[in-house]
Amino acid sequence: MSDVYLAGVGLACVLGHDMPSTLDALRRGGVPPTPVVVAEGVHWPVYTLPAQEGNWTQRLRNTLRSVVAQTGEWGARTAPLFVASSSLDIGFMEHTVQDLRLGGDLQDFAGVVAAALDWQGPVFTVSTACTSALNAVLAASDLIRGGEADEALVIGVEADNRFTVAGFGAMQLLAPDSAQPFGAGRKGLVLGEAVAALRLRAKPARWQLAGGANVVDGRNPSGTEASAVHAMCRGALAQSGLRPEDIDLIKVQAAGSPINDAIEVEALKQVFDPLPPLVSLKAAIGHTLGAAGAAELALLVGCIEGGVWPVTGYALDETLGIELSEQPPQALRNILLNVVGFGGGHASLVLRDCHA
Repeated sequence: MSDVYLAGVGLACVLGHDMPSTLDALRRGGVPPTPVVVAEGVHWPVYTLPAQEGNWTQRLRNTLRSVVAQTGEWGARTAPLFVASSSLDIGFMEHTVQDLRLGGDLQDFAGVVAAALDWQGPVFTVSTACTSALNAVLAASDLIRGGEADEALVIGVEADNRFTVAGFGAMQLLAPDSAQPFGAGRKGLVLGEAVAALRLRAKPARWQLAGGANVVDGRNPSGTEASAVHAMCRGALAQSGLRPEDIDLIKVQAAGSPINDAIEVEALKQVFDPLPPLVSLKAAIGHTLGAAGAAELALLVGCIEGGVWPVTGYALDETLGIELSEQPPQALRNILLNVVGFGGGHASLVLRDCHA
C-alpha cells in the first residue's frame, strides 16, 4: 500500500485567477459577491470568477489550463483525471445552446475538460452534489494507495450558470446579501464559482492525505444529520489511525444555513471534546458546490503556506458555543476537512503536514 501526497494545487475563485492573487485579495479583506439576475426583478449574490474575455467554453478552457499549470509540469498527461462538478455544462447550455432539456451523458463534460487539457489518460466523472470533489479525492487516493497509479489529477469545477442559482433561490436556501458561516445573522448560503486542481501522487511531499471517509444518509435530502457528521469524522479518523485529540484544526462545512450549521456543531462536539480550532472558508469564496472539496483544500493549503488567514468579519452565533480561528494554530499537523451536500452526502479527509 502506497501513501498518498498532495504534490500541487491550483485555484481560480472570486479572490483571484491564481493562488498569489487569491491570497493578496484575502489579505486586503476579500472580494464582495456580485448580484446575479435569474429572472426579472430577482437576483442573488454570487462569488463569481474574475471576468475574462471569450464565450463560456473559451473562458472555461483558459481557466482550466491556468489552474492545472499551477500544479506543476506534467509531461505526458496519461495519469487518471477526475472531474468533479455538480452543475457540469449547464452554463454552456445557457450561454451557447440555450436548451435546458435534460439529456446527454454525464461523461460529456469530463470529455470537454480532458480535451481542453489535451489529457490522454483515463477520465472519470464524479457528480455527487457538494461532496463531488472530496469524493473524487478519495477515489483518486484509493487508486494510488492500491498501486494502480503513481499520480492523479482531481479537478473541481463550478462555472457560471443561472440555473443553479435560481434553483437554490427557489428552495429559499440563499442569503440575500453575504455569507455568514456560524454567524448570529446567518440567513443561508451564498454560492460561488471556482475551478480547482489537486495533484496527488505516491512520491512524498509536504502534505499527506492520511485518510478519509464517505457517509450517505438520505433522511434529510437538503440538509445534514448529526449522526452522519459523527460517522464521517469517526470514519476518517479510523482510516488515518488517529484519535480525536490528534486533530489540530477542522475545516468545517459551515455554509451559513441556520439549521445545518447548528447540527454540524452539535455533531462535532460529540466527537471532539474539547473542540480543536475551527476554520471556515465560505465567507471568502462562497459555497462552490461540487468544487468545494478541491477549492477549499487548495485555499487552505495556500493560506497555511502563504501565511494568510481568513478574517471572520461578523458576529458569531453565541448559542453555538464555538469560535472560528483568527490564525493558524501554532502546532498544526493533522487537519480534518469536512464537506456536506445534498442527497445526504458527507465526506471527510485528514490532511497531514509532514513538515510539522
